[in-house]
Amino acid sequence: MIRLSGITKDFPSPSGERLRVLEGVDLELAEGGSLAIQGPSGSGKSTLLGILAGLEQPTSGSVEISGTNLGSLSERALAQFRARNQGFVFQAFHLLQHFSALQNVAIGAEIAGLKEPMLSAREALARVDLADRMHHLPGQLSGGECQRVAIARATVARPSVLLCDEPTGSLDPSNATRVFELLMDLHKDLGTTLVLVTHDPSLSARMDRRMRLERGRVVEG
Repeated sequence: MIRLSGITKDFPSPSGERLRVLEGVDLELAEGGSLAIQGPSGSGKSTLLGILAGLEQPTSGSVEISGTNLGSLSERALAQFRARNQGFVFQAFHLLQHFSALQNVAIGAEIAGLKEPMLSAREALARVDLADRMHHLPGQLSGGECQRVAIARATVARPSVLLCDEPTGSLDPSNATRVFELLMDLHKDLGTTLVLVTHDPSLSARMDRRMRLERGRVVEG
């Protein structure tokens, strides 16, 4: 399902030199599996997740998802592949503040090319127990509810891969637990391959596999 080979990533530094953020990362994760990516701040976790999502291009190496080499796709083809096959959940919810929960999720359905985006959005919100809140604006929802809307948007097209960047990091313990359990239920029910960046060892322990990064290198997993 997911195969990374020799991934490196460089960024320009203020001095004009190249700053290496990832160094020779290899990974194979089977379809339907789950992986926790851990490491200290600045270790390259979010950069690696962005590369998996096709939001960042590696300096060298290859990214293959479901038999497709992301590096071989044009920008348009990559956007289409991402919309149909991948969901992304951020720590910040990134909801459109002047749109209802239903409209926020329906936009994701439209981008994915679903035939009935409003119906698909209603079903996705029902899966995250927000059927009675779908007409509320983000400002009328709690942080946990906003994250559940974001999860509904990310999973409305039933993606084969779900990528989560600290999805519980901005929530209180009660909401964090509920959001994580929801992600695990969706992972099981939809058969989605789950990749989760987290600092929480109790969450990483629930994943099939764990990878630890330090200074851009894999030191465990």
